[in-house]
Amino acid sequence: MYMINIGLPSIVLGLTAPSVSTEIAILSGGAVEPGLDSAAATFEKLSGKTVDITFNTAPQIRKRLFAGDTFDVVIAPQALIAELREAGKAEGGDSDIGRVGSGIAVRPGAPIPVISSTMDIKEAVLEAESIVFNLASTGIYIENLFKDMGVWERVEPKTTRYATGAEVMQHVLIGTGREIGFGPITEIMLAQGNGLVYVGPLPPEIQNYTSYSAVQMSTSTRKDDARSFIDFLCSPEGVSLFEAAGIARLEL
Repeated sequence: MYMINIGLPSIVLGLTAPSVSTEIAILSGGAVEPGLDSAAATFEKLSGKTVDITFNTAPQIRKRLFAGDTFDVVIAPQALIAELREAGKAEGGDSDIGRVGSGIAVRPGAPIPVISSTMDIKEAVLEAESIVFNLASTGIYIENLFKDMGVWERVEPKTTRYATGAEVMQHVLIGTGREIGFGPITEIMLAQGNGLVYVGPLPPEIQNYTSYSAVQMSTSTRKDDARSFIDFLCSPEGVSLFEAAGIARLEL
């Protein structure tokens, strides 16, 4: 949750001193949430500094930053990071965090579709009573995949879409019938604790990876702290925490 710390004004010689945040403000894509939460908690213990993380989809991140919202660090798909850098909103080198693949989920007790091949996926979505996926990077890919398969016209009428992957997983959890959900593997894994069934990843020939990077923002007022946080994310300890959450290193 993003918190705005207003505080009480201090008046010295008739002037009001501006409040200074004591937190490192992070804006991040939701697909890396499991690994980032673990890494941030460890960083706080080691550094004694406080991290405040806001999770949004890539379109929401773009909208907020170009509307003037300020953060110290942004973690987002690489294409968006490049856009921020071109606009002068990011500075310094960006650091690769990892990549997240796409997977399939069903509610507890629902029929488990066969997903071993592209043809299996095609048959599964045609036979399903309902399809659910998001409006962010993963959802855009899934829609284009169905178009490439030539099934979008038949699938679209039974498709429900949400802004975030978390909303997709919640919908699938309480759904009915032969319903299939698509989303980032990390978000499916996060919902497994609530009973969601992770069927598996998309087959290798149609798998889609979204690569995420972290970058320091030009408007940051805590640039040293922002850099130290990014450095920790890319350290061996940070890498291991991301990998444990299903966020693979970018090296193929």
